[in-house]
Amino acid sequence: MKHSCQHLCQRFQTAMSVLAKPWNGLIIATLEEGALRFGEIGERLDAISDRMLSSRLKELEALGLVERRVLPGPPVRVEYELTAAGRGFGEVAQAISRWGEMLAESAARAGGASGAKGGARGARPGARAAKPGPAAKRARPRAAQPR
Repeated sequence: MKHSCQHLCQRFQTAMSVLAKPWNGLIIATLEEGALRFGEIGERLDAISDRMLSSRLKELEALGLVERRVLPGPPVRVEYELTAAGRGFGEVAQAISRWGEMLAESAARAGGASGAKGGARGARPGARAAKPGPAAKRARPRAAQPR
């Protein structure tokens, strides 16, 4: 389902739909350093699976943000590079980094304030404690069994 907000510019919404997908922003930012082979991208984004990386690169290529180039071999190599539209993300990435700094500072100040009040960090007022998961249940000491 595609979300739309009448009060926001359609171009803004188009850009956000690209960035809203997991890994897209990180892949584009990684390719800012220049053309990279699939494995090199995967090394820089070590938590992404090959399947997800392949899928995202195909999507970014279809959107005209990434160019896939096959280099003659042997061995045949494939590398990915940002197009002019993809390189336009550089300024956006810098702005997001600046905003990230502000968020980190704000969270640090807010965390210090709630810590001073004695409240749990990140807890909502009136929120119940989470139930322990299966691992926590296994970790509990068992009562002594009568022999």
